Amino acid sequence: MEQGRARGAAAARPYASSYESSYGPEAQVRVPEQVRSAEQAGVPEPARGEHTHSEPPAPRVAVQRHSVRGQILEALRTALVTGELAPGEIYSAPALGERFGVSATPVREAMQQLSLEGAVEVVPNRGFRVVERDARELSELAEVRALIEVPVMLRLARTVPAARWTELRPLADATAAAAATGDRAGYAESDRAFHRAVLSLAGNAQLVAVADDLHRRSQWPLMSAPATRRAQLAADAAEHSALLEALIAQDLMVVQTLVREHFTGADG
Repeated sequence: MEQGRARGAAAARPYASSYESSYGPEAQVRVPEQVRSAEQAGVPEPARGEHTHSEPPAPRVAVQRHSVRGQILEALRTALVTGELAPGEIYSAPALGERFGVSATPVREAMQQLSLEGAVEVVPNRGFRVVERDARELSELAEVRALIEVPVMLRLARTVPAARWTELRPLADATAAAAATGDRAGYAESDRAFHRAVLSLAGNAQLVAVADDLHRRSQWPLMSAPATRRAQLAADAAEHSALLEALIAQDLMVVQTLVREHFTGADG
């Protein structure tokens, strides 16, 4: 393991597995500083017999571990969206753990979650490979999203009062702000937040969860695809404001057209 880390420290590619093209010092995984403090601030293991059946252990350790894993999971999702975790590449938990300043365990747990989401696949004795996606998969995701969201938005357009749609303007503005700075990760998050808020008006939590998962998958970059340009993000963000206007006006034809076209855009 120490030899694997030594090889990883000497190579140049960001986040790379210690078994293949390892990470370099200039490649930093962006993760909040409190991840390190949360993992390093562990509580000593209680002495044998210290707890009784009527006195369960304090939950602080479990909460900290979950927090570390959750923050790393979000950092890895950001790296997927921005392309820092490249399609087809293999990354090891120990190598990523060193970049995060934590042990391999929370990284491995986060990667297992990404595996369940379809973002990575397990490579035995090596780590996790980022799934390579093509244009056909993106098209299929757009089709499924349209089948789910278009009927819901058309129903909402008939029943939700204009004042409720107006309340969502700050979320649409947030996507425009992220697009204006070229912040792809920030745009991806604000884009999902806008769509979640719209669909939540239907009052169906399962619908929101399924749609959000499909939306997240549609945001992962394609293999060998160029980075999304700021102008593309801005055009995509502008569709949010246009959609709100159509919903306020109860213009069902425009709502349907905008939603379908939005799903086939840069990061719909």
